[in-house]
Amino acid sequence: MTSQVSSEAGEALLGEQRSAPAKPHHGTEKEVRRLDRVIIRFAGDSGDGMQLTGDRFTSETASFGNDLSTLPNFPAEIRAPAGTLPGVSSFQLHFADHDILTPGDAPNVLVAMNPAALKANIGDVPRGGEIIVNTDEFAKRAMAKVGYATSPLEDGSLDGYRVHPVPLTTLTVEALKEFGLSRKEAERSKNMFALGLLSWMYHRPTEGTETFLRQKFAKKPQIAEANVAAFRAGWNFGETTEDFAVSYEVAPATRDFPTGTYRNISGNLALSYGLIAASRQADLPLYLGSYPITPASDILHELSRHKNFGVRTFQAEDEIAGIGAALGAAFGGALGVTTTSGPGVALKSETIGLAVSLELPLLIVDIQRGGPSTGLPTKTEQADLLQAMYGRNGEAPVPIVAPKTPADCFDAAIEAARIALTYRTPVCLLSDGYLANGSEPWRIPDVDELPDLRTQFAAGPNHELADGTEVFWPYKRDPETLARPWAVPGTPGLEHRIGGIEKQDGTGNISYDPANHEFMVRTRQAKVDGIDVPDIEVDDPDGARTLVLGWGSTYGPITAAVRRIRRENGHIAQAHLRHLNPFPKNLGEVLKRYEKVVVPEMNLGQLATLVRAKYLVDARSHTQVNGMPFKAEQLAAALKEAIDE
Repeated sequence: MTSQVSSEAGEALLGEQRSAPAKPHHGTEKEVRRLDRVIIRFAGDSGDGMQLTGDRFTSETASFGNDLSTLPNFPAEIRAPAGTLPGVSSFQLHFADHDILTPGDAPNVLVAMNPAALKANIGDVPRGGEIIVNTDEFAKRAMAKVGYATSPLEDGSLDGYRVHPVPLTTLTVEALKEFGLSRKEAERSKNMFALGLLSWMYHRPTEGTETFLRQKFAKKPQIAEANVAAFRAGWNFGETTEDFAVSYEVAPATRDFPTGTYRNISGNLALSYGLIAASRQADLPLYLGSYPITPASDILHELSRHKNFGVRTFQAEDEIAGIGAALGAAFGGALGVTTTSGPGVALKSETIGLAVSLELPLLIVDIQRGGPSTGLPTKTEQADLLQAMYGRNGEAPVPIVAPKTPADCFDAAIEAARIALTYRTPVCLLSDGYLANGSEPWRIPDVDELPDLRTQFAAGPNHELADGTEVFWPYKRDPETLARPWAVPGTPGLEHRIGGIEKQDGTGNISYDPANHEFMVRTRQAKVDGIDVPDIEVDDPDGARTLVLGWGSTYGPITAAVRRIRRENGHIAQAHLRHLNPFPKNLGEVLKRYEKVVVPEMNLGQLATLVRAKYLVDARSHTQVNGMPFKAEQLAAALKEAIDE
């Protein structure tokens, strides 16, 4: 869903998009309170549709013009037993009338569809927060599954919260009587009833959701209309019941956005679009060789929809075949891409080394998740940095690029392609599960804003022998980039050897000569070291003594924590790395300007290790590996401690 925002007329235009179902025939006017931001968490069984509910609320919030950030949280089990803690699925949305950076530390509102959802999430809700509970699910057996000896709705344990007991299931079934559905079929729409209620509470637009439901269930019109009816019933329930005496407004965030057309976008979708844009700007077909793996599979699914842009997708039988096909496509003149997560990178390592040796452009997209081994498939982590840097045999340097927000995945994909094509090298693009599944507003760029990535294929001989004969040397390099020629198979006169055995400089002939091997190893390293990347920018308005250095998805929590510290008159500087190999050329000089350097990471200190080794600075780690992103409040407290030491 997109919305057009301009600095002069944006608020009025977005205000025209607001809508609501027809008012009920009875009821009194209720109080409306203005808020600057809200954090809502939907939680229930993995089969309760919490991700769909959160996604729809997010889409309508984006169309309204709020800034937003989301945190979907999936159970790892394919289908955990209903009503159990391992099966709880949640979706958190933070939206505001100003620029925000994270999905929020703690929900202001928790929608709990059953006892398991309440127990799994109540610890995150601050005292005074609102809790909407589906009372129909609080039977003795359901409560016993999660260890409730007595009902938390009756034993006083929730007295510190504003609790709204709502029989969501009963109300939904009653609202859908006229459709002739079985009780089980009708109960499935209770998430739409909850969505309607929350849409009333926060004045969200509704036409988009109704249109979505009719499109989603176009082949089952009765189910479509039943879901629409449940959605409307939830909205009307909020309007008429005495339990909800107040609704809330969060104005559009028009002042914090440049003029443009915006849409809500997830990291994986933005990355997919970035790959397509890169292939179009390079005037090359895009080839994806991939094996499905959480949380990277969405990229394969999305790219498979875009054959009209010259995209070809291949779902391979395993990770090794996926990257082998992508490297073969790169040899054939395509923009080759393979997508995976950490376990898949381990399997692809030999072929990445082959790509380093062949010096062909190839993108390895790693959507990081918790490890080691299979680890935490649905949880986030940043623990593949050292694997991306060193996880191959021999000296096999690979450039590394990391996006910082879901929307930034688009630009990071284009940047990774620029490096791969310009320098003829495989490039590792390190996203993670938090960015992949999270979403935020994204300004759709004009095509003329995108870089020109066109590259020239070798067309004929490029070297003259001593006797005057003109020949093609596959490893004769561009003096500026050290990139070798890209010779497409089948071009007359450009026949040359490929394979993993070391090549002779220039000719590409197989060579076991020690001096040649050392020269080639050092040349490949020099090529990566010489990649042109922008200098790192430092945000330091007050001349601080402490610098917080981040990379990847820690950008949002770090920036939010830095803002909190500065609001309390603390002095702290911030810098964030997009390029992790090579580092920006000014990074060493920046680090040495500060007495203290703190590096927050969702690992055990991998960037800090690299920085300490390369620049000999006392970089201090602040780490967590619990499968969740940093909370801004906790990170701010840790940074304050570092400042005060």
